[in-house]
Amino acid sequence: MKVLLATNNQHKADEIRHALSIPGWEFVTLAEAGIRSDPAEDAETFLGNARIKAQAAHEASGMAVIADDSGLQVDALGGAPGVHSARYAGPESDDGANNAKLLAELEGVADEERTARFVCTLVFVDESGEEIVAEGAVEGRIGSAEQGSEGFGYDPLFFPDEYDGEVTFAQVPEADKSRISHRGRALKALKEELLHTT
Repeated sequence: MKVLLATNNQHKADEIRHALSIPGWEFVTLAEAGIRSDPAEDAETFLGNARIKAQAAHEASGMAVIADDSGLQVDALGGAPGVHSARYAGPESDDGANNAKLLAELEGVADEERTARFVCTLVFVDESGEEIVAEGAVEGRIGSAEQGSEGFGYDPLFFPDEYDGEVTFAQVPEADKSRISHRGRALKALKEELLHTT
């Protein structure tokens, strides 16, 4: 079965292919399939945005689709940046600008109050339009300066609890990160569901 990944992010596509690796399944990105799908992600939840992307790609292709939405929730900021994680510092912002804004917003917040989590919601829509949802999260805290050069996004600021606050996601080997990450956990849950139902 050929499954469309509702993304052109190669890093994300590789992670999904590696995690799902179901015999007989082939995963292709929007670009690889020659499909344009860029709906407005204007929902208030990760599930809402993942569903928007999945349904738009399914309607454009008629294929089975996997879409995700993910982001960072910081308790001291009332759950922000949340669904706005990718554009936290503005529509054209990059990782550096987003991280700088996050550090500025948390200036003066005590270390023990900088708790946060990465959250990922996956939506799988099969060829007939039936939907399966899977979620994953990883708890941690936000540091006071960037550390590490691996990963992307908020990884250099996020200290996962699994490593006792010693290293950031940008300092964790890729194999370990995919095992404990929010997307890795959501993909594991989705794979179990797919193998059970398909």
